[in-house]
Amino acid sequence: MTSYQNTLGDTKVNLLHCEIHPDMSKGRSPYVHLVAGGIGGTVGATLTCPLEVVKTRLQSSVPAFRHVLYPSATGPGGVWSIPVEISYSRPVGVLSCLKHITQTEGVAALFKGLGPTLVGVAPSRALYFTVYAKAKHVLNRSGFVSPESKVVHIGSACSAGIVTSSLTSPLWVIKTRLQLDNRASKGQVLKLIQNIWKTDGIKGFYRGLTATYIGVTETVIHFVIYEHIKAEVQRHRFKLRGTHEKNVVDFLQFMMAAATSKCIASVMAYPHEVIRTRLRQKEVDGKRRYHSFFQAFRKILLEEGRTGLYGGLGTHLLRQVPNTALMFLTYEAVVNFFSKDDLS
Repeated sequence: MTSYQNTLGDTKVNLLHCEIHPDMSKGRSPYVHLVAGGIGGTVGATLTCPLEVVKTRLQSSVPAFRHVLYPSATGPGGVWSIPVEISYSRPVGVLSCLKHITQTEGVAALFKGLGPTLVGVAPSRALYFTVYAKAKHVLNRSGFVSPESKVVHIGSACSAGIVTSSLTSPLWVIKTRLQLDNRASKGQVLKLIQNIWKTDGIKGFYRGLTATYIGVTETVIHFVIYEHIKAEVQRHRFKLRGTHEKNVVDFLQFMMAAATSKCIASVMAYPHEVIRTRLRQKEVDGKRRYHSFFQAFRKILLEEGRTGLYGGLGTHLLRQVPNTALMFLTYEAVVNFFSKDDLS
């Protein structure tokens, strides 16, 4: 196979690798990626928060929605009398869950955990895109690997995922605990933090971090597929129009590329999401059921079967795919906006 390269301003297409030097890998100011990543993450997280609450509860072993399946299980502790394996044998509809939360806890409960999410999502997404861009820039110029090869994309995604996860883990542990709690109370966040500290100490704020590291594979798959589709889109655009200028259609295509790649990656790597939620949830009757990634994996597989590892997948896709599409659309649009300013 021959390699065809054509320089398009900041974009270099390489048909041999079917890859592209995207805007985020070039020498733009880190502040562009900070702003673009932060805005994109905030918009997506806010609009899809209700689905995030439902997904988290479906992933947990805490019987949040057994009322929906078994209306007769009422009264204090009534739902706890229903065995876990039975509750997982019947699917729970997303709309039924949303309705149940609204009726029993109020509309505000659909946005539980949004505070920590907004505190964390802007800096985490900004940090992620910045580290990703910097890592790509360094690897592309290192001379050890082919520029814009899959190794560059994988290395950049792994670096960004590990750095971001390590620094923001406490926020996501708090968010998960809030979303699993069906009680509304003032000062809940502070009480939650005190409880985690009292029960587990500092390590309590990093529960599920191993699962998060393993989950970096999802991000790697996502970004590699996204970069590939984006490269093909830009190559096709240049072939048709002979220009690297982006229009509305291009951004819609980027959005579809992000949605498609996220959907594939999520399905492939989803079990780590369930395991991470189980590790982060509070003790049941004062006992911790899940202690480590592989212990949790075996326990879920034995007690609930393979379906237990995919609890809440439908809701996860319903939330994550449009969320990712919105985030990447916003990111690409903001980067493009600042890029035009740089060129003017």
